[in-house]
Amino acid sequence: QVQLVESGGGWVQAGGSLRLSCAASGLTASSYRLDWFRQAPGKDREFVAAISWGRTYTSYAAFVKGRFTISRDNAKNTVYLQMNSLTPEDTAIYTCAVVARGYWGQGTQVTVSS
Repeated sequence: QVQLVESGGGWVQAGGSLRLSCAASGLTASSYRLDWFRQAPGKDREFVAAISWGRTYTSYAAFVKGRFTISRDNAKNTVYLQMNSLTPEDTAIYTCAVVARGYWGQGTQVTVSS
């Protein structure tokens, strides 16, 4: 059974940082591209960042603007999203996914106060 479990969300003041984790079980995370998405209240889900298998290609949404970094620890089968310089506009539920296989986590809430 494949599971993607996010953690690391919470409340932070504007300008602060959080590191989200996406722990994979039932699959080898390094064999797949893994994406982070987010969905704010009343808004559509949007792409945040992705990391590929193999040579660790990374991709980011324009709004990240160098504030977020996606990385992977193959030994722990975990992908991370380091988020710095957070703003209230980053408030959302953040979810990791292996889109190509239809695997999605349950999401973790990030709340940034001004």
